[in-house]
Amino acid sequence: MSVSKEPSVHQLRLFLTLSEELHFGRAAARLFITQPALSQQIRELEKRLGVRVVERTSRTLTLTLTEAGQVLLPEARAAVAAVDRLRRVADAQLRQVSGRLVVGTMGAEASMAHTRAVLSLLQDRHPGATVRLVNLAFGDHLAALAQQEADVVFVRPPVTDDIELHHLATEPRVACLSTGHPLATLPRLTLAQLSGVPVVDMPEQVPRLWWDFWAVDPRPDGSRVRYGPVVTDMESLLHTVAAGEAMCFLPKAAREYFPRTGIRYIDVADLTPSTSALAWLRRRRSESTIRAIRHAAQEATKQGYSETI
Repeated sequence: MSVSKEPSVHQLRLFLTLSEELHFGRAAARLFITQPALSQQIRELEKRLGVRVVERTSRTLTLTLTEAGQVLLPEARAAVAAVDRLRRVADAQLRQVSGRLVVGTMGAEASMAHTRAVLSLLQDRHPGATVRLVNLAFGDHLAALAQQEADVVFVRPPVTDDIELHHLATEPRVACLSTGHPLATLPRLTLAQLSGVPVVDMPEQVPRLWWDFWAVDPRPDGSRVRYGPVVTDMESLLHTVAAGEAMCFLPKAAREYFPRTGIRYIDVADLTPSTSALAWLRRRRSESTIRAIRHAAQEATKQGYSETI
């Protein structure tokens, strides 16, 4: 088999999906293309690479990776990831040049007084700037910065070392329990009373230092938390708690922003507070659009919008 030219990124993406499904029909359905079209693209990829990457069977749509396919698989992943990274960086540079800013928020952060103050000051000082707000799931709120899908994010720390913060507000945390839980009848709780109650867990891409803080793991006595179902966003979290499958700790503002039938928010006497902050990648701090919103956050603090709720 002779090599004609370099494989396309599109073909590599098809190969990656096929390597996960190991079935032409399932892979084609997932890719929203026909099975013959997928098969043709894989044959073209093999022609361009000069080696077979999959071993087809004559009677079914199932397949296995050839030895060459197994060797090339991590290289294909790396190549696709590199192109994705290139596109994200290019998009970030385009936003910088054009004065566009993508601002990530999670939960009710977009509605908080300090968030509104920062964005209002930014627009006042830079009327030509275009701001796009995006609501992020738990697994995305820090990854969006790392992948440059958001330029800044309003977050609830802690964060990883590659991220810088400007503190905006401090507020207590509360326990979020199903109304059917025996502890939900109490007016106030301690962490010791909540020992052994399962806590909702986060997707694996969420940094553990962040969820360890929010789960209070370990507890002050050194005991480890028992985890319940994994949740991906605020709605799935509240549904899981209301069903009595697990509990969680949330900012006190959740009482106002996320009232739900079947859920009770209870003060916890020995629970440390949470903070709100504006976050950006350390290496991008000097970019013009990020510098502009950093200065707006600093001005909001000086004007008294940094608050204790």
